[in-house]
Amino acid sequence: MSGRTPVVVLCTVGVTPRLLRHMPNLSRIGEEGFTAPLTTVFPAVTSTVQASVITGLSPARHGAVGNGWYDRDLGEVRFWGQHNGLVAGEKVWHAARAVDPAHRTAYLCWWYAMGAEVDTVLTPRPVYRYDGRKEPDCYTRPAGLRDALTDALGPFPLFRYWGPAAGIAGTEWIVRAARLVVRAVSPDLSFVYVPHLDYDLQRYGPDGPEAIRAARMADAALAPFLDELRDRGVTVLALSEYGITAVDRPVHLNRVLRGEGLLGVFTQRGMEYLDPHGSRAFAVADHQAAHVYVRDPSDVPRVREVLRAVPGVAEVLDRPAQRALEIDHERAGELVVVAEPGAWFTYYYWLDDARAPDFARGVEIHRKPGYDPAELFFDPRVPWVKARAALTVLRKRVGLRAPMTVVPLDATLVRGSHGRLPDDPADGPVLLCSDPSAARPGYRATEVKDLVLRLSGLSR
Repeated sequence: MSGRTPVVVLCTVGVTPRLLRHMPNLSRIGEEGFTAPLTTVFPAVTSTVQASVITGLSPARHGAVGNGWYDRDLGEVRFWGQHNGLVAGEKVWHAARAVDPAHRTAYLCWWYAMGAEVDTVLTPRPVYRYDGRKEPDCYTRPAGLRDALTDALGPFPLFRYWGPAAGIAGTEWIVRAARLVVRAVSPDLSFVYVPHLDYDLQRYGPDGPEAIRAARMADAALAPFLDELRDRGVTVLALSEYGITAVDRPVHLNRVLRGEGLLGVFTQRGMEYLDPHGSRAFAVADHQAAHVYVRDPSDVPRVREVLRAVPGVAEVLDRPAQRALEIDHERAGELVVVAEPGAWFTYYYWLDDARAPDFARGVEIHRKPGYDPAELFFDPRVPWVKARAALTVLRKRVGLRAPMTVVPLDATLVRGSHGRLPDDPADGPVLLCSDPSAARPGYRATEVKDLVLRLSGLSR
């Protein structure tokens, strides 16, 4: 590495100044170096912010306009795409290698990992059996790392990483895996995802005892890793993509558009499916933002007025307004809708729960045409729902078809969301760095790439 400084970038999801006071191990990074507010990009969602961090570009330039969008070429809504090629622009590891060709990067559970031109990759990658079973697993590069991690830590805990049973076990596994990678490979630059706060802050909101408990649990999981990095002389940069704020008003944009005769569905076996081809307009909901795709440009003024009248909608952004927020990319909707404080957008388009598609009641992040935080809950209206879920898992293990239909269709259960830009810095994301030489009053998400290069001793 020839005198270069190793750097680890932690994506500590959901950490805000309010919660940081309950995280002494994470706070110590800032005490040794500095802490600063992080001005995030819009929409403040995982895929978009992470793409801006690794490229230094706005969504208008890197193209990751949300966690998902409508692919006009394929005629399909695509959520949680994993390929790094979806993100345009020079990545930070490309810039590092331009200065030091021997520079090595590890990319551990950050999004857009597949195909990333880095040296070490770890990302969740379930096994989808032909009979419909989904089994926990992960993808790594080099390929042998998957076996090494599985032997040391057990299989990747997919159902603890996302879904009704999501909890600290997912974060603990990732942190332990990161420790093993750092020891074995000694990367010059590592990206490590720390997701735990995402769960209970969406379930219960950011202001109650559940949020404090989640912050303490995430902090405790990080403690051994942070101590080890400190002992190894590694510079640590921790940042949150967004802050999660309290919500109590789900807004069903697609149901409104359907009521206006703008959204179409088709029916199979009594279940209704969104029909993008038969819709004049539909929304791809993503927390507190939604891309609205309008087939005929002449319909845009009407759709805009319909959406402006919806309670819970703060703004409806046309192309000029999108340009001001630097989200005016070809993947963006003709209109982008922003929720009011306290509100968030569902993807729901059916008018009768009896006609909802079967995937609506399961954890199905790729088939749902929008983000669904209800996947974090067991349906409280189903008797013995956890026991039934456990029985379903057992049936799957012996090779039986057993759909996991435990997710509620009650959006009012959700108590925390994000996506809109924060109104109060105390609710916004934060950046902590163990190197005091880089201290500034604040950073933008698009400045993190250059900060990482500077901390690494690789400034161009």
